[in-house]
Amino acid sequence: MKAALLLIVVAAGALHAQSESGRNPTIRQYQLERNGKELGLRLKTVPSPVVTGPGQVLVRVRAVSLNQRDLLVLRGQYGAGGGGDMHGHVPLSDGAGEIIAVGNGVSRFKRGDRVAGIFFARWVDGKRTADTGASARGGGGVDGMLSEVIVAHQDSLVRIPDHLTFEEAATLPCAGVTAYRALFVEGQLKKNEFVLLEGTGGVSMFGLQFAAAAGARPIITSSSDDKIQRARQLGAFGTVNYRTNEEWQREVRKLTGGAGVDHVLEVGGRDTLPKALEALAYEGHVALIGGLSGFASDVPVGRLMTSGARVTGIYVGSRADFEAMNRFITQHRIRPVVDRVFNFEEAPKAYEFMDTGSYMGKIVIKL
Repeated sequence: MKAALLLIVVAAGALHAQSESGRNPTIRQYQLERNGKELGLRLKTVPSPVVTGPGQVLVRVRAVSLNQRDLLVLRGQYGAGGGGDMHGHVPLSDGAGEIIAVGNGVSRFKRGDRVAGIFFARWVDGKRTADTGASARGGGGVDGMLSEVIVAHQDSLVRIPDHLTFEEAATLPCAGVTAYRALFVEGQLKKNEFVLLEGTGGVSMFGLQFAAAAGARPIITSSSDDKIQRARQLGAFGTVNYRTNEEWQREVRKLTGGAGVDHVLEVGGRDTLPKALEALAYEGHVALIGGLSGFASDVPVGRLMTSGARVTGIYVGSRADFEAMNRFITQHRIRPVVDRVFNFEEAPKAYEFMDTGSYMGKIVIKL
């Protein structure tokens, strides 16, 4: 049974409302508050942040999106220290908005620029380090994006594609970059290669769109015939309903003419990894991304070795990856799949909707 979500909402003022003194502007933001082992989501009115250091900017956040990680944070299950260290912090890693103020030394942006925050605020390029890994927004004691205004260093932001709305751009920082890095940076995806995508969540839908745009042949699994039909419209080469076909890996392999898939974006975990490996081609690539059914304690090393498979652990990517993805999205005019958009005051409902697992693509909150 899924853990109950602890969601607490109190009345709060509007953006830039004046305090009792009539001087200090205030904003609204959600903060996480400890409630036993889990956390509650509380809407608060707080002083608006200000630029205090060189290179900093103020961002008026216009939209944010949710990831499975955000449910883990809320339940106190994220990271070695649990989500409890997020007490008093702002949740959600993904958001987009516009620059409303710039500080000294800012050269990358000007007022009015449309931007999104990168997932790891200090991972600009190159290899991830302990320092960059500790800068993930919305977890591990680092403030996230569910706030009307945030202060950020210019290096932790990217411009968003002109053809995307704020709601669409807010879906990119985690799921989009994860799928892009898995396919193009680590997987070196080529035209006509087969890509296995599990389910119709954010990463899988980005993987579907990216693979199709690159001329690859994406195969997607789902338990819903309606979602399968939508996936076909988005460019799926093949589809399999895993609820009506328990041995779905055999059907996936059949769709490849028996050769197997060249790439797997493994988001399922314990329940899907063994079957995904059965569908994998010789010298194939498996991107380990998530574990919706729990992470496998025993990796089938023998099968990996005999097939010559390459396995890569993917945890989002760098700013350079984000910017490369944005160029790809712009080139192919890709529009992210947004299932539902909630108002800011409905943030708790957005969390509850994600917990149902019935969505396709991304869930967005507009501010």
